[in-house]
Amino acid sequence: MALTQTDIARVKALGFLRNRGTELFSGRIVPAGGVFTVEELAAAAELAARFGNGKVAPTTRMTLEIVGIPYEQIDQAIAFGEALGLRFGGTGAKVRPVTACKGTTCVFGSYDTQALGREIHQRYYLGWDKVALPHKFKIAVGGCPNSCIKPSLNDFGIEGRRTPEGVRYQIYVGGTWGRHTRVGDPLPRLVEQEEILPLLEKTLLWFRENAFQRERLGAAIDRLGTAALLSALEGDGLPARREAILAAPLKQRP
Repeated sequence: MALTQTDIARVKALGFLRNRGTELFSGRIVPAGGVFTVEELAAAAELAARFGNGKVAPTTRMTLEIVGIPYEQIDQAIAFGEALGLRFGGTGAKVRPVTACKGTTCVFGSYDTQALGREIHQRYYLGWDKVALPHKFKIAVGGCPNSCIKPSLNDFGIEGRRTPEGVRYQIYVGGTWGRHTRVGDPLPRLVEQEEILPLLEKTLLWFRENAFQRERLGAAIDRLGTAALLSALEGDGLPARREAILAAPLKQRP
């Protein structure tokens, strides 16, 4: 069949990216906390055998791509995956799949990174699935300053630190990696674990309210100033206006 741009855009929003030079697609399966169970891996293999070309490719965001799915079988693949507990996704201007290092079991890990990754996955990857953002928003959960998961190169990065008082967390905001690299701004103080999710939500709300459509968080920070974001993160104005911020249209460039 001859695919239209509308066809391609429809399935891209569902987590399916066209394989170059073909009318086949790779579908991204998203894990919770960067971890797949044995049952989920078996289901992914069955998906690849039934609908793809028998290959499964890991991505840098810890998803699995089922390669070579014909366009006309994508809806069937989604339904088959859902029946086995698998979820396709990981594309678009929204919260992207959460990455978490193996700090849960690593000898250098300072806390349970995968548990925090699962909580963020539930509350923000799934919970904000219908929230349109100005651009993609990537979150990384790191267990120590070795920085294997590159927290400082994500829109919101978490890095565990051992201190004399116990584990504290360095938060980075506005990091990007790729054609335009920007190291995230470290918050000026280490934070307690119970502060992480409120800070993440405030960052998301600030991003949605202040960034132009198709502008990454780091670019918005550079345009408006780090002090503007830091001031908003320390106050309670953003959570108080949460519903209004989420209901407002995205800002357009002048």
